[in-house]
Amino acid sequence: MKTNSKDKILKLVQLAILTALVIVLQALGSFIKIGPLPMSFVLVPIVIGACMLGAKYGAFLGFVFGLITMIMGITGADALSFLLFEAHPVLFVVLCLLKATMAGFVAGLVYTLLGKTFDGKNKILQTVFASIAAPIVNTGIFIAGMLLFFVPTMEALPSMFPDVFGGYGSTVQLVFLGLAGLNFVGEFVVNLVLSPAIVRIIDVVKKKLHL
Repeated sequence: MKTNSKDKILKLVQLAILTALVIVLQALGSFIKIGPLPMSFVLVPIVIGACMLGAKYGAFLGFVFGLITMIMGITGADALSFLLFEAHPVLFVVLCLLKATMAGFVAGLVYTLLGKTFDGKNKILQTVFASIAAPIVNTGIFIAGMLLFFVPTMEALPSMFPDVFGGYGSTVQLVFLGLAGLNFVGEFVVNLVLSPAIVRIIDVVKKKLHL
């Protein structure tokens, strides 16, 4: 019983630290942009949490990420998000929470499934694929949401922001290249490059905490 209680307390402490990192990185990330979208360095602590604690904890951290994104859109802190919120408030909220929550959940799921496949003997490969899964899910759901529900808003962007979106010939090009393309590449590279570091962080923390 004491061991179980200790494990729960340790997980809560780790979750609290990672949640704080998610909030800070998402707030600061709004000032670091590739194209019109902020870079999601916040996916790194989400992946760490998903790998260390499991898919449901990764989903929680992703939910926090989505919640902050949603708040920034509603308050007008992010211009593009605010336009999406004005166009479809409910769909905007659902999209923000869904894409981020699923990114964390899938990262944890991939890490766990590969751990079973390799019998826990290839942590680097597990973490690399988990790190790759997060931006793919996050960006994939975002693109699907844009093309399914926000086409009129996307069509209006070139006239509203000609310097940023004026060079795209179609809505599909705008969504894939203007909104998601460079941002996805940035997130993908950041997560992939940091994967070995993430492995070391996880191993060090587990050894320190005797997990």
